[in-house]
Amino acid sequence: MVLGSLNVDFVVRTEVRPGPGETVSGRDFSIYPGGKGANQAVAASRAGGKVTMAGRIGDDVFSSVLTKSLLEAGVRGDLVRVTGGVSTGSAVIVIDAKGENSIVVVPGANGTVSAEDVDALAPVLENARVLMLQLEIPMAQVERAARRAHDLGVTVMLDPAPPVPLSKELLQWVDVITPNEHEAQFLTGRQVTGIKTARLAASDLVSMGPRCAVVKLGARGAVYAGDNAIDHVPAYAVQVIDSTAAGDAFSGALAVAISEGKSTGEACRFANAAAALSVTRPGAQTSMPWRDEIDRFLTS
Repeated sequence: MVLGSLNVDFVVRTEVRPGPGETVSGRDFSIYPGGKGANQAVAASRAGGKVTMAGRIGDDVFSSVLTKSLLEAGVRGDLVRVTGGVSTGSAVIVIDAKGENSIVVVPGANGTVSAEDVDALAPVLENARVLMLQLEIPMAQVERAARRAHDLGVTVMLDPAPPVPLSKELLQWVDVITPNEHEAQFLTGRQVTGIKTARLAASDLVSMGPRCAVVKLGARGAVYAGDNAIDHVPAYAVQVIDSTAAGDAFSGALAVAISEGKSTGEACRFANAAAALSVTRPGAQTSMPWRDEIDRFLTS
């Protein structure tokens, strides 16, 4: 079960991302389905999960981009509701020649997710193994959903992005938290500059409430703490074309692996493979690998 944002991504490619007050020439413009919630739903479905997505879209021309992408990935989308008179969430993404990106997000309909939407999850949530949450919808609804899933014994996975302060209650309801190094630094106050400091930050996060913390380190892989272990799982070396949504590919695949009963280390290796494949392709949801691709990658 995924409750989260659905965005349309407007992607500009350029040699160098502009600095403050600077204008640069772009070489390509594309429109892709995105949003951390929808990205993770597509990633999990393609990775072999049975996924239901819940959230809000606008009644504009861009919403069909998202509904089509969910359908093609096999994601159940009947809990994605339309908000009249509001634009679909959007993101403007600038990608440089190295594949690194800068992103500006406009919430749009994502900001209208309500308690009613969370309550509508009950029939699906009662039979779910994992609830995936992010922070691109109102915090009150993230907390409401986390509490409900926790009470039902459903594993709660939180991607704390974009980073904002988290309540003690929410951290107690979360089983697995998956920040990148910047988000881990924000949440712990500890400077995260590499594997060693990521280990410390992951341990700090577990002490704050979650059963397990997985710190995503991009090209350096991931560090996890929990289940009486702290370890580093290296990334796979690939040619990076576009790093957009690599963290979402990781999170979606991680949720599938956890739901299948894999250990945290095994789940991180599976997720690293999914993320590695995703950065070799352009776009967000369009870059997410299918299960057979991940399995072949891991055995090659």
